[in-house]
Amino acid sequence: MASFTEKAIMDSFIKLLNAKPLDKITVKDIVEDCGINRNTFYYHFDDIPTLVTRILEDETSRALSLHGDVHSWEEGFIAAAQFALSNKRLIYHIYNSVSREIFEQYLNDITWDIMYRFVDTIARDIACDASDKKLIASFYKAALVGMILDWLANGMKYDPEEIIGRLGVMLEGNIRASLKKVEKQQRHT
Repeated sequence: MASFTEKAIMDSFIKLLNAKPLDKITVKDIVEDCGINRNTFYYHFDDIPTLVTRILEDETSRALSLHGDVHSWEEGFIAAAQFALSNKRLIYHIYNSVSREIFEQYLNDITWDIMYRFVDTIARDIACDASDKKLIASFYKAALVGMILDWLANGMKYDPEEIIGRLGVMLEGNIRASLKKVEKQQRHT
């Protein structure tokens, strides 16, 4: 949970990031916007990349806590993507900066968590190894993250909720079918 000062710093940074690229934002810009001194900033954050990481981690935790019981991977993924959708410019500024690795790790972490929770929920009545559940979740995570990165690289021209919904229809039942195949294979070995 962020302190009042940390929240103020994060809010100022988000405001600035919605206005200009990450590489153009300085600690001086943040402290002037926030009305604090540099020492206060450095008391709470080591540097701007640490601030970016913290914002993404907090948003991941918030999104996942709101949707801990994932009934569909689409529902969970769309819920987790709301921050990105409502802050497209901010996300695009991070994506096109030197902090791209931080953003990609954020995408991988949140998508992994959503997919693993969903696969684990489906697998409750199916006898399969944890390693198989992880493999299936990892496959879907990689596909979804790849699609999001492609969407960003191509200028965010289509509605990701629509694409996720269409994918959901196309892939409906595939995770359960994969888990059942693994269960069947394990019974025969």
